[in-house]
Amino acid sequence: MTATTPEHGLRARLRRLASATAVLTIAVSGCALVTPGAAFAADGSSDDDQQVSLHVSAGLRGLMAPGSSTTAILTVENDTDSSLSGGQVQVELNRTPLTDGDAVSSWLDDGEAEGDFAAIGSDQTSAIDAGKTETTTIFVPETSLADLTPGIYPIRAELSGATTGNPSDDRVAAVDTTATSVLVVADAQATQIGVLVPITATPENGSLLTADELAELTDGDGALTAQLDGVAGTTAVLAIDPSIPAAIRALGSAAPETARDWLVRLDGLTNTRFALQFGDADATAQAQAGLTELLQPMSFAPFLDPTRFPQAPATGAPTDSPASTTPTPNPTTSPALPTDEELTAIDGALPRILWPEGSLTQADLTAFTSYLGAGTTTIVPSSAVGGQSAAHATAGDHDLLVTDADVSKTLSDAAAEADPVARQRLLAEATARLQLAQSRAPGAPLLIGLDRDQKRTGDALRDAISTAETIGFELSSVRAAPPVAVTLEEEPDTVRASAVGDLLADEGSLTAFSSILTDPQVLLSPERIRILRTLAVGTSAKAFDAGVEAHRERTTDTLAAVSIPTSSTIQLLTANADLPIAVRNDLPWPVTVELHASPTDPRLDVKPVTETIVQPNSTTRAKVPVSARVGSGEVDLRLSLYSPTGVPIQDQQSVRVAVRAEWETIGLVIFGGLAVVLIALGVIRTVRRKRRESTAEAAVEAEIDALEEDAVKTRPDAAPSEDTHE
Repeated sequence: MTATTPEHGLRARLRRLASATAVLTIAVSGCALVTPGAAFAADGSSDDDQQVSLHVSAGLRGLMAPGSSTTAILTVENDTDSSLSGGQVQVELNRTPLTDGDAVSSWLDDGEAEGDFAAIGSDQTSAIDAGKTETTTIFVPETSLADLTPGIYPIRAELSGATTGNPSDDRVAAVDTTATSVLVVADAQATQIGVLVPITATPENGSLLTADELAELTDGDGALTAQLDGVAGTTAVLAIDPSIPAAIRALGSAAPETARDWLVRLDGLTNTRFALQFGDADATAQAQAGLTELLQPMSFAPFLDPTRFPQAPATGAPTDSPASTTPTPNPTTSPALPTDEELTAIDGALPRILWPEGSLTQADLTAFTSYLGAGTTTIVPSSAVGGQSAAHATAGDHDLLVTDADVSKTLSDAAAEADPVARQRLLAEATARLQLAQSRAPGAPLLIGLDRDQKRTGDALRDAISTAETIGFELSSVRAAPPVAVTLEEEPDTVRASAVGDLLADEGSLTAFSSILTDPQVLLSPERIRILRTLAVGTSAKAFDAGVEAHRERTTDTLAAVSIPTSSTIQLLTANADLPIAVRNDLPWPVTVELHASPTDPRLDVKPVTETIVQPNSTTRAKVPVSARVGSGEVDLRLSLYSPTGVPIQDQQSVRVAVRAEWETIGLVIFGGLAVVLIALGVIRTVRRKRRESTAEAAVEAEIDALEEDAVKTRPDAAPSEDTHE
């Protein structure tokens, strides 16, 4: 095993602690929110109704060197609606050390500890306005602590004599409250301690992060920015989800500038790193489901927009002009799209490392080796190997990195605590548990694995890392150290393994269904990523079950997105016609389907297959040619949808067709009769009109003749008629 120099171990941290004590005392007197040390709210602060809280801290995150002085920092928070009067605070120390993790938990959780407490300092507090915080610093000289040997000691603080309310109206309430924490006295130990920090981010739609999500995550206050702020300048080992750089690179020129800068900053960090499985999917569940290889994302082509990538010369030999010796490149260009490997690449990542869920078996380790090849290293919690905290171990011939489960949990809680004052109690507890872990395996390297957490702040993460890490920590040194033989003691997680089978069965259904699409990958690629994210490590049992259920419901909805809506009875009034059959498409892509139709009665002839294209989020009426062999009757028409490759898309359903073909003849007869009647009426009308016109003309002519005769008779010079002359 590579030796650890004193500059890299606890001794150096203790020297830094002694030199920082004076500066610490000045800093905390001005601002309680940046106080180093352990803090714990009054009486555990578990009562939501408590409105005056007391926190106590001592040392640097609870740590001090033997025989040195320290400071106790007390913070009083007044969350009432009235002023809190001044009072007295007193700090007490119990010189009976806490010997194991159970004793630490009993003291911090329940306030129970063996031994007696003795005062080591006191002070008066000032009045505190409503909603304000006050910090008091008490110096504890080395003479008060000289008899403390290395160990973990309970400390507590009490606030007494303070009141809230208005004395003028007798609304005064006495405040007496207590806060608890621990003081860790540690001797120098050359122990390497490293912290594994997962860098993950989950999009709302379950596939790749969108431009808007990346812009929010990578801005100045974004969660991904906080992750890098927390690890920068530390020796933390980064476990990076490849889906984050893939999402940024897939956007090309459309990626937010802050996201591109974040990726450059990540690549520039000196931290050791390795890649998680895409989407942080759990390899244990996949192995226990019997998969022969790890699930991988499908093609990223559906996520790439060629217009967002620079144009590159197309492949082809240059052409030479006869009049010139200078070669002329082919002017044809095409987008230089990144490959899937380029999209998911993590610069400098160590190969063949898996960090799955801890409920794994020896058979799972064998499966991991078949997945990644010889030399695969699996990260497991100490709870999976009987509490063994040695960082480097082997189970059979399989290489393991073991994280201390107790310290990892406490530091993960601290990294998730946004309140700097409340965080100190968790950091002190982590310091105590680190001391216990080192005492179990003196000099052996220790690993801490933080939980997957996408909402921690940069300050909280840095505090958690700084509590545990040693300067100059190298993961390669831990992997080179002689391993400790361990045995896996966890039982298989049958729930997760069963869920893998269900999710892949649903994916198989979607694969067949996707044959209605021109490019099936637009559906299948995002769905595979959603499966990987559903299997993400660190998901609680309740959240995992909910995620699987939500994914299966989504699959059901997708499979039902293309269908024939329920229809009322269709009236067929002619012997030959095109029946309009509606086909609905709720997908965001156009689909090509075949409408299969068959009658339940031979009285109706139907075209058996009609192909139609339905546009996204729309309904199209497919025209199915039919021919009636009888004049009247009702026939059920069986309808079903298939993809062009013959995959059933919708189960068979029936629509009633009312055949009224004789109505066509009846209609023709009626219209023909009406036409004859109308023509006859027209002829009769014309004849009658002609007769009336002839009669009228004859009457006019007779009248004219009569008038002419009368005119002749009355004329004086009229010649005598021939009869008169005779």
